[in-house]
Amino acid sequence: MADLAKIMQEIKRGVAEMIDEERVENLIKNFYEKGENFYVKAGFDPTAPDLHLGHSVVLAKMALLQKHGAIIQFLIGDFTGQIGDPSGKSATRKKLDRETVMKNAKTYEEQVFKILDPSKTKIMFNSTWSNELGAAGVIELTSTFPVARMLERDDFEKRLKAGTPISISEFMYPLLQGYDSVAMKCDIEMGGTDQKFNLLMGRTLQRVYNVGKEQAVIMMPLLEGLDGVNKMSKSLGNYIGVTDNANDMFAKTLSISDELMWRWYELLSAKSNDEILALKTAVEKGEYHPKKAKEDLAFEITARYHDEAAAQKARDEFNSVHASGELPSDMPCFEMSAPAWIVEALSTCKLAPTNSQARRDIAANAVSIDQQKIKDEQLKLEAGEYVLQVGKKKFAKLKVK
Repeated sequence: MADLAKIMQEIKRGVAEMIDEERVENLIKNFYEKGENFYVKAGFDPTAPDLHLGHSVVLAKMALLQKHGAIIQFLIGDFTGQIGDPSGKSATRKKLDRETVMKNAKTYEEQVFKILDPSKTKIMFNSTWSNELGAAGVIELTSTFPVARMLERDDFEKRLKAGTPISISEFMYPLLQGYDSVAMKCDIEMGGTDQKFNLLMGRTLQRVYNVGKEQAVIMMPLLEGLDGVNKMSKSLGNYIGVTDNANDMFAKTLSISDELMWRWYELLSAKSNDEILALKTAVEKGEYHPKKAKEDLAFEITARYHDEAAAQKARDEFNSVHASGELPSDMPCFEMSAPAWIVEALSTCKLAPTNSQARRDIAANAVSIDQQKIKDEQLKLEAGEYVLQVGKKKFAKLKVK
């Protein structure tokens, strides 16, 4: 017989909030006693083509639930994605065209199976039932929830007070997300803490439409990015993409602080609570170096999205470059015409996002050419081949013709 208390302890690890924990426990109990599967929904609007480790927090918890009876309903919001989720937004989100939505959706499908078990996952699209609602169905849906309650949403309330426009379509978003739960008849819905209003809408509408069940809700915290301060975000550049190459994934993970490392262990590692506690205790007692613990985490994350051989190669490469001062064996290559201004060269080689940042890096003594530091931002490179470096982790080859 499965140890239900221990299973629930693992499931609750890192969870920000769980609504109707008793229902979650009963679903798992029924799986082990009666062999009954249950359905867990998580929705993703395909507004960007790539997933990062912040998204994987929810996916990893779903993968754990799969081991205990869950069939994952991975919902791609191809219909709602064309409206745009207003959660946390201070302005109306730009609409996406159908072609972009479907292109991004295809990329999502390819990426989620790096974490989820395909045999226990159903990829679903909410246009399947949303397109069939029709005008009468949409009007009926809008009648289920009062405007006053909608305006209680924190982001809507702030925008209303600030005099920032709110479109009617944005009111529709949480209603349509809630209706997804009606159509999918899910038992549990998962999402980030910023989705609480929308997740609760699913419970409300399942009750209104007499689905015969009321979904439990599991909310995961928003993962702090590489800076340890802001949530992981592509726009902030503090992210690790699940499609990053193995060397970058390993090196970026090693760049996080020792304090953030334990947060990442809690939210990203497949290790059990007991294993993480034992590791943390060993580090605190001085029996295990925190750098080694961080290397173990970097190895685990890299192996998950690549494989163990690639993770080991990334570890060896990192140690070779950073411990021995050697150059990476594989660097991106770029070409420019002579004379090449060093500031533009750094931007062209994607070692700095802007010329202004390139100047700041040079002023901070962070830029090297062929492993020699430079300080002259007016430097012009004549014809030849160069290895450009910014900081300890960013390298590129430049051929000046």
